[in-house]
Amino acid sequence: MTMATQGRRPSGRQQDRRRRITELVMAEGTLRIDDLITTVDASAMTVYRDLAELESQGLVHRNRGYVSAASSLLYEAASEYRMQQNEAEKTELAKTAIDLVEPGQALMLDDSTTGVYLARLLPDRAPLTVVTNHRGVFGELAGQQGIHLICVGGDFLPWADAFVGGMALDALRGMRVDLAIMSVSAVTDGVCFYPQQEMVQLKKAMLASASRCVLYVDHTKFRRRALHAVAPAERFDTVIVDSKTPEAEVEVLRNRGATVRRAG
Repeated sequence: MTMATQGRRPSGRQQDRRRRITELVMAEGTLRIDDLITTVDASAMTVYRDLAELESQGLVHRNRGYVSAASSLLYEAASEYRMQQNEAEKTELAKTAIDLVEPGQALMLDDSTTGVYLARLLPDRAPLTVVTNHRGVFGELAGQQGIHLICVGGDFLPWADAFVGGMALDALRGMRVDLAIMSVSAVTDGVCFYPQQEMVQLKKAMLASASRCVLYVDHTKFRRRALHAVAPAERFDTVIVDSKTPEAEVEVLRNRGATVRRAG
């Protein structure tokens, strides 16, 4: 590759094809790459090149002839994919969480896409100070009257649409807020987990920086597994679950001493 071609922006045709590939994978969760090649009617080389670029952006993961947008023990799904999943449940959780926010507070929101749904409701609780490392939350609140917005900078992770790393950790550890509201990838036996250690460190820093902490998780988080522990559910002052969460899972949380609030 010559210097002239390095960093070249994809053509409109490439962008359209990659957008279609992303939409197909997100809609199905997992696809055989051979089937994808047939569907988009492009050469195998072209599709593999597109998948390599999409994977570098954190939008898909390839494994043994398949491409997936779903998270695993080692990977969390891309923010763009997660934004389109369980929209009703995220709306339900956000509407319950907003009741815990009071005007004049300083609060932290993590990289959870549910935080974007909550951010849309926060102007009704202004004035507020909102600290976040998630670009999606920042985008929702930028320019909103009565919202003092602090974006925690650092190394940008495209798949998470969020900032991480030492700079972000130092910033969070130097703050003290009234309330931290966050989610996780999985809840197993009453313990919260996340696939990537770098995100776990940020969530722990947020927990340590807040006077009160709220966890909101939809029912799908109880069926999933992830690698790294964030905190036991009882570490949070309130755990909000959606209306579809099985009562057995709620009982596990309560038996550990967690205060559980069911949305809806």
